Amino acid sequence: MSDYQDVILLVEDNPDDVHLISRAFRKANIETPLEVAEDGDQAVNYLSGIDDADGCEMTPVLILLDLKLPRRSGFEVLDWIKRHARLRRLPVVVLTSSKTSTDIERAYDLGANSYLAKPLRPEGLLSMVTQINSYWLSLNERAVVRRAGT
Repeated sequence: MSDYQDVILLVEDNPDDVHLISRAFRKANIETPLEVAEDGDQAVNYLSGIDDADGCEMTPVLILLDLKLPRRSGFEVLDWIKRHARLRRLPVVVLTSSKTSTDIERAYDLGANSYLAKPLRPEGLLSMVTQINSYWLSLNERAVVRRAGT
């Protein structure tokens, strides 16, 4: 049996946002590594490794999901995650620039665990990342995500 490592899956297509979020995680001294999927299809392909019999060596403990993605939208990714028995317990935090009520309502209707608007300033992002770490990675009790065959 392989050793498995916890990761945070960041699903974000904007390289500038990936850079800023990664930097905020480093500044907050968060040790859980970030894995990045640049579009909805990459996210589904990554997560399919967990849902397949072969498993995946790095299991997300948290998914940070943008909504406006190429190929497959964040809504489609969220719906896909919540329809898979092995994945539906993964916490999904929507992290997007949209503050429209229809996007917020749709995300929660599809099973999002939280909805956060990206802060405009780096200091706000650092504060948000620190709070994500405190709540989702420290205080929150996680459900076990089992791989097929285990």
